[in-house]
Amino acid sequence: MNRNEFARRRRHLLRMMGEGSIAILPAKPVCKRNRDNEYPYRPDSDFWYLTGFPEPEAVLVLVPGRKHGEYILFCRERDAQMERWSGSVAGQEGAVEQYGADDSFPIADIDDILPGLLENRNQVYYTMGRERGFDQQLIGWINRLRGKARAGVHVPDNIIALDHLLHEMRLFKSAAEIKLMRQAAQVSAQAHCRAMKACRPGLYEYQIEAELLHEFVCNGCRSPAYSSIVAGGKNACILHYTDNRDRLKNNDLLLIDAGAEYQNYASDITRTFPVNGKFRRPQKALYNVVLAAQQAAIEQIRPGNHWNDPHEAAVQVITGGLAKLGLLKGKVSTLIKKEAYKTFFMHRTGHWLGMDVHDVGEYKVGNSWRVLEPGMVMTVEPGIYIPPGSKGVDKKWWNIGIRIEDDILVTKSGCEVLTAGVPRTVEEIEALMRSPES
Repeated sequence: MNRNEFARRRRHLLRMMGEGSIAILPAKPVCKRNRDNEYPYRPDSDFWYLTGFPEPEAVLVLVPGRKHGEYILFCRERDAQMERWSGSVAGQEGAVEQYGADDSFPIADIDDILPGLLENRNQVYYTMGRERGFDQQLIGWINRLRGKARAGVHVPDNIIALDHLLHEMRLFKSAAEIKLMRQAAQVSAQAHCRAMKACRPGLYEYQIEAELLHEFVCNGCRSPAYSSIVAGGKNACILHYTDNRDRLKNNDLLLIDAGAEYQNYASDITRTFPVNGKFRRPQKALYNVVLAAQQAAIEQIRPGNHWNDPHEAAVQVITGGLAKLGLLKGKVSTLIKKEAYKTFFMHRTGHWLGMDVHDVGEYKVGNSWRVLEPGMVMTVEPGIYIPPGSKGVDKKWWNIGIRIEDDILVTKSGCEVLTAGVPRTVEEIEALMRSPES
């Protein structure tokens, strides 16, 4: 992403903060996987959003009106010996020249420098509780300044949650962000199509997962956006199943919930299809209910509608469909009022999507559901789940778990399905699975 994009975000945040304030945001620390081995480092989304800086051991500081520059980045110093083992780092020169900092200092010097930046500031924008160790450092610096009060040093009066401003910014995607999300969606769509074509009875769930990961990495997406769900048969009725270790059976459905991450932006797609390429009659009946619910929900996504409109539409269709199939009994309006559908559809219809797969942003403003606006990106993912042993349910419905999920951009005139490249209808899925592997 262009450096100007990060600079634009910082300028916007500085304007909202106003004079007399300071914002402090530490990078996420490295996480150990096991002895002498670390997980691949992925910057915290908030930190990346403002800096584009990929290294750990860094702290962003924004100081509106500072004469020597408003954007300060503390980071690691260059060390030729360490870089020979672990690769090059930006250092202070790189922080300025490559990442647009106005000023940069060694992270080792933060205890000496940052208290001076806090002096005579009225409020600190910082999110407490995210990095406990850094919380204690910040409190220590403020307490140190209190000891200078008689010398005329003003101590910040308030600590204000930085994420309140930052997450509102992140909710609305720029053209540059949408471009990255389209790429993530395209790669994820290709991966789902690959998985459908590769699927056959007798394979293991992890072998299908390998097909997804292969497509992700070969197209520049070095990581999935979240732990992939590859759930055959009864496993599809476990909403967050990630074991991915069972053998696929001939007459079962396979539910795949997987998305690639491209340059720290997520995609999130779910498709459900028959392991052998042909839907059985009960599977097809339930699948078409979920598909109709998803389409009804997508039709509700447009500026001026509220966040809950798609969910309400999906609930209406699913409840009616379950009643028509005899899985629920009673008047549809009464069943909805009693939330009888939750026996089979127990989750919400979607969530915000962006740098995090369950992205930031409020769903309600005050006590009212949020009004949809252009630039928001959300998922739509209704489902029906009937595990084995479900009381009062004919056995023909058992072991069926179906979810269909797509990524939707709110546009000025309606919405755009970013993940439209994956088949959704029964006929499209069966046709793709019949086609020879390329």
